[in-house]
Amino acid sequence: MRRRYLLDTGIAQDYQDRRGDVRSRVLALRRIGRRVGICTPVLGELWSGVEFSSSGERNRASLLEALRTLSIWPYSPEAAAEYGAIFAELRRTGRIIQQIDMQIDAIARTLPNCVVVSKDSDLLAIPRITVENWAI
Repeated sequence: MRRRYLLDTGIAQDYQDRRGDVRSRVLALRRIGRRVGICTPVLGELWSGVEFSSSGERNRASLLEALRTLSIWPYSPEAAAEYGAIFAELRRTGRIIQQIDMQIDAIARTLPNCVVVSKDSDLLAIPRITVENWAI
């Protein structure tokens, strides 16, 4: 089974803006048949960044370019069920994180053999997902 890499918003922005070695890592993974992408909640955050930016046209163009090379995974009914489970698990332990992070991780749980790539240490609190930080 091919490994999938779901980029969280910060890492996706690094990919879009060609910061660090994120773009070269993504391209190398794609060359060996791995799937790399974002999910619809991340896509919404990326678009909000474009709309709020003082360089909107430039950022719109760079986002559209980046999207040509990334898979986009949906927030499915199965992901919604996973979100409910994640929310309950974290609430029971007293750990609260942003809803969008729980949505991203819920989508990751529905994707076979998926790694979430993120700078956000809150995601490490989510059970049954693998998180890598490419910003280090």
